[in-house]
Amino acid sequence: MEISQRWFLLIVILVVGYLLVLLGPILSPFLVAAFLAYLADPITDKLETYNLKRTTAVIVVFTAIMLVCLIALLILLPKLTGQLAVVIKQIPLAINLFEQKVMPLLQQGVGIELKELDFSFIKSLIKDNVKQTGNLINDVLSGLATSGLAIAAWLANMVLIPVVFFYLLRDWDIMIGKINRLLPRDVEGKISALTKECDEVLGAFIKGQFMVMVALGVVYSLGLWMVGLELALILGMVAGLASIVPYMGFIVGIVAAAVAAMVQFNDPSILIWVTLVFAVGQALEGMVLTPLMVGDKIGLHPVAVIFAIMAGGQLFGFIGILIALPVAAVIMVFLRHLHLGYKQSTLYESNAVVDISVDDEIINEAGSEIDQSSDAHKSDV
Repeated sequence: MEISQRWFLLIVILVVGYLLVLLGPILSPFLVAAFLAYLADPITDKLETYNLKRTTAVIVVFTAIMLVCLIALLILLPKLTGQLAVVIKQIPLAINLFEQKVMPLLQQGVGIELKELDFSFIKSLIKDNVKQTGNLINDVLSGLATSGLAIAAWLANMVLIPVVFFYLLRDWDIMIGKINRLLPRDVEGKISALTKECDEVLGAFIKGQFMVMVALGVVYSLGLWMVGLELALILGMVAGLASIVPYMGFIVGIVAAAVAAMVQFNDPSILIWVTLVFAVGQALEGMVLTPLMVGDKIGLHPVAVIFAIMAGGQLFGFIGILIALPVAAVIMVFLRHLHLGYKQSTLYESNAVVDISVDDEIINEAGSEIDQSSDAHKSDV
């Protein structure tokens, strides 16, 4: 690649990055639609192999996704609202459980003194905050009801996402082809190979991990529902979403479910069933879900996932959170190739050559000195 081409690509990357920052407030629906189109494109391509036209395949996929989203919204939204009310009611009960059972165990078994904690003050503070939060929600909802601009913006986003998603999915292959034809010809092959590798990583981690998260959320919710837990749905969904980081969903879910089960049943034996639910979910994730949906592709390290999400949110807010994992996956691919190029470069190899040459010189000098001393000894004799 020539110097001018490198500068051109660098300028394009900087301009695109600056535009992302500048247009951040309006990019959310477009990024969500692009993410959905990226996920749905392989399914659409598969339908095209059955002699369906692209537009027909897009209509089938689009209709199926919209129906699933609508049904999920109609079913889950009322249940989540009711379970949030249960969570608010159970917070004081959880504090009583900690005060009456957990704190004595810590004081007797571990020797931790917690006498200074005023639980009555904490409970009253939480109750006041819960009331204030409820009033705040009512104020926000009433404000939204009277604000035509806010309602218009919300409705615009709700309508814009499906529309943009449909057109992006329909023209996805065309857009990718046009971008490919715009690349400099002498680097087109290398960039295409890098793009393909990035797509494999994104497909393995984002597409696969997204399906694993949904499947685990369903498994955990059903299992906790069979146990009889009132907060089965919300706890299962939280555990499924947290499983984006390996073992995080298991840890968060089992701790939260154990607390909720003890508050609801006040029976330690229920913890056996809760543990069994999460043990089954963890076994399914390791032996079935991850090998089937993610495969053996190299994903992102758990620490990299946490850092990418936090860094994206810190730098670019909600938009940064949306693009954090795709950007991190692409950066990981480039770092892997950079590492490989460094290992094959003279910058890495020259050190080894210098060390070997120095060692050879020392050995040769030592050998010549030994030969000279040997000759001198012979002449003396």
